[in-house]
Amino acid sequence: MTMLPADLHAAEEQTLQAVVAALAADAAGRWTVEWRFEGLRLLPPVLRLFERLSQQQDVTLVFADAGGAALARRDAPDRAQQVLDLRQLQQRQSEEPSQGILLAVNPTAADYETFESVCQGHRGAVVMVNGRLEDAAVGIGSVARERRKGFVATWQSAYALQPLAGGALRRACPGPWELYRQDSDGYRLLASSELKPDNEAIAAALGGDGGTGLGGTLRAVDALLEGLRN
Repeated sequence: MTMLPADLHAAEEQTLQAVVAALAADAAGRWTVEWRFEGLRLLPPVLRLFERLSQQQDVTLVFADAGGAALARRDAPDRAQQVLDLRQLQQRQSEEPSQGILLAVNPTAADYETFESVCQGHRGAVVMVNGRLEDAAVGIGSVARERRKGFVATWQSAYALQPLAGGALRRACPGPWELYRQDSDGYRLLASSELKPDNEAIAAALGGDGGTGLGGTLRAVDALLEGLRN
């Protein structure tokens, strides 16, 4: 039976359960949530996750930029005091370390140094949603290698969902990574592993017999994306 979510609501429920399991496993860990599907308006599901986690624990929602934080405060006025941008949080941490859960939204390679500093100044778990800390422009040089061995290597996956051409990749803590193939009768679990499969392994697995043609796989991805956007 497929464990892929049928829509965004189901994906959010899976995410919450996975994050709770991750925090139970490591209450001071650095965890990632990846919703890697196009067309997603990120703020609404982030705010819903923020609200549900805040009902259980002390959570600070932090955005890379002041504009994102301002929009979140507008849409969640009851939680406005818990919403900051990276610079604001860094300023607070200059007086004392932050605590509780830090829910960080979409930090990029451009925010790398500030975000790393903020994480080092935080006592508690950090959950990063749709972060992209590696910069393709840095390439394979010494800076990239140092980052991968250092700060980037400290993150673990709590939840991941990525539609693919011909399938989907999912991970929900504490379970393994799961690769699904889209067949004529729906999505079917193809393989699972403790480590995230690389692009070559995914392509090889999805390229096996029994898959649909190109047109069918693209229609399947479109259908999954449409459900996740709503």
